[in-house]
Amino acid sequence: MLDFNDAGEPRDGLSADREMLRAGLLDRLEAVLHYLFPLGRSRGGKFYVGDVEGSQGKSLVVELEGPRRGLWKDFSNDNGGDVLAIWAMSRGRSTQHDFPAVLDEVRQWLGFAPPISHQAHRDARHEPAVDDLGAHTAKWDYFTPAGELMACVYRYDPPSGKEYRPWDVRARMWRAPDPRPLYNLQQVATARTVVLVEGEKCADALIGLGVVATTAMNGAKAPIDKTDWTPLKAKEVLIWPDLDAAGWDYAQNAARACALVGATSVAILVPPPDKRSKWDAADGVAEGFDCAAFIAQGERQAIKLPTTRLPWFTLAQLLDDDSPVPADLIGPRVLTPGGLAVLGGAPKVGKSDFLLAFLAHMAAGLPFLGMTPSRPLRVFYLQAEVQYHYLRERAKKIRLPAHGLELARANFIATPQLRLVLDDAGLKQIIPAMLDAFDGHPPDIIVIDPIRNVFDGGEAGGENDNGAMLFFLSQRVDRLRQAVNPDAGVILVHHTKKLTKKQFEEDPFQAFAGASSLRGFYTSGVMLDRPNELSTIRRLTFELRNGPAIAQKSVDKIDGEWRELDGNNRLVLKDYGERLDAERRRKRDAILEILFEQAAQGRCYTANQFAEAFEGKAGLGGKRTIRERISALATQGYIKFFRDTAQYGLPPVGRNKFGYLCVEDMVLSLPFDVPDPATGELLIQHFTVLPTHFKCPHSGAAMPVERADVWIYQDDPNDINDKEACA
Repeated sequence: MLDFNDAGEPRDGLSADREMLRAGLLDRLEAVLHYLFPLGRSRGGKFYVGDVEGSQGKSLVVELEGPRRGLWKDFSNDNGGDVLAIWAMSRGRSTQHDFPAVLDEVRQWLGFAPPISHQAHRDARHEPAVDDLGAHTAKWDYFTPAGELMACVYRYDPPSGKEYRPWDVRARMWRAPDPRPLYNLQQVATARTVVLVEGEKCADALIGLGVVATTAMNGAKAPIDKTDWTPLKAKEVLIWPDLDAAGWDYAQNAARACALVGATSVAILVPPPDKRSKWDAADGVAEGFDCAAFIAQGERQAIKLPTTRLPWFTLAQLLDDDSPVPADLIGPRVLTPGGLAVLGGAPKVGKSDFLLAFLAHMAAGLPFLGMTPSRPLRVFYLQAEVQYHYLRERAKKIRLPAHGLELARANFIATPQLRLVLDDAGLKQIIPAMLDAFDGHPPDIIVIDPIRNVFDGGEAGGENDNGAMLFFLSQRVDRLRQAVNPDAGVILVHHTKKLTKKQFEEDPFQAFAGASSLRGFYTSGVMLDRPNELSTIRRLTFELRNGPAIAQKSVDKIDGEWRELDGNNRLVLKDYGERLDAERRRKRDAILEILFEQAAQGRCYTANQFAEAFEGKAGLGGKRTIRERISALATQGYIKFFRDTAQYGLPPVGRNKFGYLCVEDMVLSLPFDVPDPATGELLIQHFTVLPTHFKCPHSGAAMPVERADVWIYQDDPNDINDKEACA
């Protein structure tokens, strides 16, 4: 076991704060482990990873609970130790020789101030020596939106009064970063409304109530021009000032800064006049003041935002701009960042099933029918059509490789069947759910299926009205996207209205309800239709605004998997094409279908046995009619015969002239003679039945089959060569 308690006493007195650093790591153990080992997993009070290098696996186990919290062991080599040891080994450092460097790394990651030497005290001309202030009484961490620690603020309470000291983690200096960050950026990044207060204490008080709050470093004393206000761009900002003149001045200056960086709206809350001087948000929380009601309904002063300048570009700017075009979310140009795609089709054409498979592939980062995601995409599927259990049933049928399935499990989120309208009340439910869905990361794709079930056209009308459709797209769908992720792609699923066949062939996208507004708004349209109602083959048609045309595709779901077909609507996969042909031929006659199905249930027949068994059934008529039909089908090559009954466990045919009846691709299913010793079940075995004889169309005699896997049909105009000659 490796433990820093066993290490030699390091230089410069660094061991004095070893226990403080160990305690700091243990306090944030889960975050430490995910930082060191991104591929690790927490389960059942333990953290698992493959080794100290961070490989995937379960050989290395770290205890997360109880008195052994932070202790670890690698069962592949019996190494182990405490949390400081695993930090050192994961960074490739020696537990015996790199003690000071390891502690420096840990201290920097935790944001703890380093020990200050006497020389440092003498050189610190602009800041009083921190150890003269005593131990800090409070500490606040400033993180980037991605969770990286960048600064800390310490509070000290010496006899002379409270003082604050900022520590720049990146520069490792007692100073504020330049520019100064806002507090609580991880929540601010995904919030729509943010409350700006004076000081971290007030922000924490509101955060404890579930309010997204922030503050500038140093509160009312914060230099406005040295603070980075850009995280408040596109946010609704409410400023809660302290109840004094300095607080109101700060609020007005901060409001102007928020307006300049592009906040959606800015207002200053007016503190209740009956409160004491310097009353603030923390005081309100402490005394049980109704902060939520004050934030929602309290008196406020709205700040007039500067008029947004209409953007324009000269031809020179367009020609000289060589920056790369943003990568497609789904290529080629099917869905671009901030784009809108509409998938349409008639009811029962299979849109939802197609869409589910498509979205699962996008979440897995895998191509689907020629449509390729730029990476594994976070997909939020807001659906209002399929109940949970049936959605679950469909999801279990999706075919993905193992590595893709693991990604899709985390990146794909679906709602059960929603019963709401996408109006103001609906958006208030949906937006927080989307923001929370991926652990603080915004979705890359927002899917609404179908438009009809959530449509809100305001006062303009229904989905067939172009004005109502424009309202829905601009005031509902785009508002949802802007609140969640302005760069997200949106996919809307839409039913089609009836057109004549000629109209549909000329312009299938006119079948969209509200087509004029919809087509003017979307960046791509995808239409799924079934050209032949008697066939399962679907057709995909594309309309792209931002890229070259995509050729029409013929697709079908085969063995649970969507596949592209060739131009003749025949499968590129030859073996399936042959099975499809065999099925088509069987269905030409009820007798062929019955023989096929009966074999699957373990039953085979001679011609006489079949005629007796099915007389007067399935519309086949009497025994004589059935025997004549079987004879005709045998002459045409649709029925052949087999006599090798022993290998199938069937009784011999005796003196029967031909044998048992057989059709193409027939499979005989029979139970094993001996039950499974473990379960006592009779297991089923399946035999592909191959013919041994056929009926000569010229003489009517039973002739041996030369190639049992070849079937020739005499009435098929494409078969001009008879491969089986009669004697």
